[in-house]
Amino acid sequence: MFFNVCNLCAYNPTGKNIYDDTLTILPQDRIIYKTIDSTKLAMEVFYPPNMVTGQKYPAIIFFFGGGWNEGSVQQFEPHAIHFAKRGMITVRADYRVKSRHGTTPFEAVEDAKSTIRFLRENSELLQIDTSRIAASGGSAGGHLAAAAGTLKGLDNPAENMSISSRPNALVLFNPVFDNGPNGYGYDRIGERYLEISPIHNIREGTPPTIVFLGTEDRLIPVETAKTYKQKMEAAGSRCDLFLYEGQKHGFFNYSHIENYQQTLKEADKFLVSLNYIIQKELYY
Repeated sequence: MFFNVCNLCAYNPTGKNIYDDTLTILPQDRIIYKTIDSTKLAMEVFYPPNMVTGQKYPAIIFFFGGGWNEGSVQQFEPHAIHFAKRGMITVRADYRVKSRHGTTPFEAVEDAKSTIRFLRENSELLQIDTSRIAASGGSAGGHLAAAAGTLKGLDNPAENMSISSRPNALVLFNPVFDNGPNGYGYDRIGERYLEISPIHNIREGTPPTIVFLGTEDRLIPVETAKTYKQKMEAAGSRCDLFLYEGQKHGFFNYSHIENYQQTLKEADKFLVSLNYIIQKELYY
């Protein structure tokens, strides 16, 4: 595995420590989790400072957005650094997209499920608590996280099916919920939408979920998010929905610092409530 350190200060132009301690470096690995023909897919892993050998830690994995067409693991690096400093093993996962691999959303979902299975399969090496793995993402990346939490299919049959690819919790930023005829991506998914659309696959045991959405999002209607919440609760699952007045698609990214801080703080509270991390006052 590749090992280096990451400079936290690069993400804090104000000079104020908006994270949770004074450390400025984190241990990091780059791990190949999947090989398809000549394509090697990697995950970037941040570890909490001062890890204890033999102790298990909760994990959170982030999937970038980009309409299943493009995107980069760099999108969620500030989030990953934050939660690593909060005591989680944090992962930014690459997956196949149309621009680089000529693939469809179905392959992207398969890769997302492969990453979660990989974390469980290698939990001893990575010191991950397999009962506390959260999946997160924005837009199409939020779709991948939600799909991993709801869909029964689209796993890679060559993998060990006895190891679950389902996350234990979901943290979703303006996620694509609905791939049906009136939803997003139907032009690429077509009549197979029931295989891949999270809102059509909610069932008992769907992981507890928190959702962040701007009211002016032109891709994800507020009513879709409200319907998702209703279906989740009808199935007996928790779904916390936070609507941000006047905000558009992608409002949560680090470039929108106030929204980034607000959504990060609520995500933090959500993970505290699930006993993934401990209560601690944030510095914003």
